[in-house]
Amino acid sequence: MTIETIRLTQTVKGGGCAAKLAPGILDKALCGLDLPVDPDLLVGLDRADDAGVYRVSDELALVQTVDFFPPMVDDPFSFGQIAAANALSDIYAMGGTPKTAMNIVSFPAKTLDISILRTIIEGGLDKMREAGVVLVGGHTVEDSELKYGLSVTGYIHPDRILTKRNLQTGDRLILTKSLGTGIVATAIKGGLADQGVIDKVTLAMATLNREAALTMEDFTVHACTDITGFGFLGHLAEMVVDSGHGVRITAADVPMYPEALEWAAMGLIPAGAYNNRNFRGAFVDFDAAVPQRVQDLLFDPQTSGGLLIAVAAGEAERLVEALKMNGIDCAAIVGEVIAGPVDRIVVE
Repeated sequence: MTIETIRLTQTVKGGGCAAKLAPGILDKALCGLDLPVDPDLLVGLDRADDAGVYRVSDELALVQTVDFFPPMVDDPFSFGQIAAANALSDIYAMGGTPKTAMNIVSFPAKTLDISILRTIIEGGLDKMREAGVVLVGGHTVEDSELKYGLSVTGYIHPDRILTKRNLQTGDRLILTKSLGTGIVATAIKGGLADQGVIDKVTLAMATLNREAALTMEDFTVHACTDITGFGFLGHLAEMVVDSGHGVRITAADVPMYPEALEWAAMGLIPAGAYNNRNFRGAFVDFDAAVPQRVQDLLFDPQTSGGLLIAVAAGEAERLVEALKMNGIDCAAIVGEVIAGPVDRIVVE
């Protein structure tokens, strides 16, 4: 199949971050592993975070991540852009600056024309150039399903690392992209999404979180993560559980794609959303007034989603204003960190 005839989403079973291994299964695989230790490993697998951080000197630490997945859109160039933006996002979420990347590719050479792979890589390079990142290598294997992504290395000062685990009571939570990309991707695969919706959501997924990361540098940010395959509530739970704090979310304030809400009401929910609810739902208390379709979007697996930023209460509105001035139009305060109930997410 060639670029002119291909619909990439029809060649794979799942797409984007919705193709992640179910969080409950992953947790079982990693639980109890005897991990190597090193005093210069500042952020590692012993706690769930967006990237690993290794101290090189008192002034410099490396930030490392890897992310790849099957296509969630049909256009090869756009798929490359989205996959690259998604991988780079982990570095931004830690407060770092990405600098080098390596391609990771699985490609069905017997069924897809090699021009498709070239176009995907060109899309990835487009985002790397925008981010000021250089491609230094990669690895490609033949597989029955197409997958693409990046291994990324960046840098950060060891004293300026942002993690998920530093919530402060009173912090406000700010989200920088709308939810619903997993449901929209399901609609794209099913041929239900019109071109206007596809273009809108593709642009959002391909948008780097760089501007959001640069903007928050001027504010008192205590914790940060990016919202990807485990969904808004799944990644929020990683911040809340065992933190000694609770979180209150106002559902009406969370930016969501209206089309995704409509499809959710029709039952068009990706399997990843159910996996996320099964794994983290026990930590979430929904007000009876929160509609089921909204609950579904809060668990919806996102691809190249926005940053979720915990900022000092007195600076939250100014940060939202600054984000919007820098083109992040849907940035919104969606909740706050509370003293209790501890380790609970209350959705009102």
